[in-house]
Amino acid sequence: MLRLAGSALVVLIAPPLYLMLDLAVVGRLGATELAALTVATLVLSVISTQLTFLSYGTTARSARAFGAGDRRRAVDEGVQASWIAVGVGAAIVVVAWLLAPAVTGALVPDHQVAAEAASWLRIAVFGVPLILLAMAGNGWMRGVQDTRRPVYFVVAGLAVAAVLCVGLVHGVGGLPRLGLQGSAWANLVGQSLTGIAFAVRLIGESRGRLRPDWPVIRAQLTMARDLVLRSLSFQVCFISAAAVAARFGVAQVAAHQVVLQLWEFSSLLLDSLAIAAQQLVGAALGAGAFRVARRAATRATAVSVGISVLLAAVLAAGVAVIPRIFTDDAAILDAMRTPWWFFVAMLPIAGAVFALDGVLLGSGDAAFLRTATLAGALGAFLPLIWLSWAFDWGLAGIWSGLLAFMCTRLAAVVWRVRSGAWVK
Repeated sequence: MLRLAGSALVVLIAPPLYLMLDLAVVGRLGATELAALTVATLVLSVISTQLTFLSYGTTARSARAFGAGDRRRAVDEGVQASWIAVGVGAAIVVVAWLLAPAVTGALVPDHQVAAEAASWLRIAVFGVPLILLAMAGNGWMRGVQDTRRPVYFVVAGLAVAAVLCVGLVHGVGGLPRLGLQGSAWANLVGQSLTGIAFAVRLIGESRGRLRPDWPVIRAQLTMARDLVLRSLSFQVCFISAAAVAARFGVAQVAAHQVVLQLWEFSSLLLDSLAIAAQQLVGAALGAGAFRVARRAATRATAVSVGISVLLAAVLAAGVAVIPRIFTDDAAILDAMRTPWWFFVAMLPIAGAVFALDGVLLGSGDAAFLRTATLAGALGAFLPLIWLSWAFDWGLAGIWSGLLAFMCTRLAAVVWRVRSGAWVK
């Protein structure tokens, strides 16, 4: 489990680490370029987030085929997911290239920043089909428990992008100085290399079985619908939370964003354990080993909760020290204390929720997860966020909404797992 989770964690954290480098490199050009990069990468990130079904959905289907001893069918799931990636990616390239100026202009009022962001996006968006191919590749390779190659492919592509980013933005090493556009070209090259590596591996593994299989594609798109709606509900909730936090003042929104970034980093750690659970449970169910699947679910949950409790203890002990890594502003530090303790209290709950999400994804129970997430978002998170604004509850109200959201999801997934319906 830890071996599978370790591989997934590297793949999950590599892109955010590269983005930090990209921001640092472009930040030396000036405030306009940095703001433009922030806006453009936000747009690209939203697009990518909504299409993670290509990895999560493919992992679930491929793992069950692999567990049934049918590696050929497991790889074929990757082939069909790759066809979806190419088709959806090509459509996104056309739409995003045409609408880039309108989208960036709507997000930022400064015309120069909007124009620079659109210029960056119009270059980088050509890498979207390759990004989606990499997602599909991660999906089927996780399904067959090939843990090393995805790490090599992702790290190699981003390493090349990192070198090119420094060279093309500032004209280092004999490369032309392209400024902000150099960042876009570096991103495009790095993502393309990773996507090509996954595609080459798929072609070799499939042994020429590359024709579209429409019944499989339709089944994957059905699961994709549920996972996209689930991802979209997350996006709406967190955007709403940021919007309401901004209405409470500069210190409050800054404090909210810092703690939220720590939450998102913790989510990557817990998500890697959920991916491991998805792989193990999917394989066990594919083999018809229901008792093994239940045991894997129990162990995955125990490990995830244990790690989250340890992380919560570290954050609780470091409440006076860790926030000062991010700021020394007294007002922000004071405002940060409220969401900090909500975050600490929520981590053990999140450990269980993420693990059981992985278990249910491994069983292909995406429709239930969609419904449970939407119910938590519409019935708990969003109402408390907007009530916080109406009654001036501040960050305590916003983070109460997030805590209620997690508790609602916990109750739903625990009930579902205990019911046994997921193994059917």
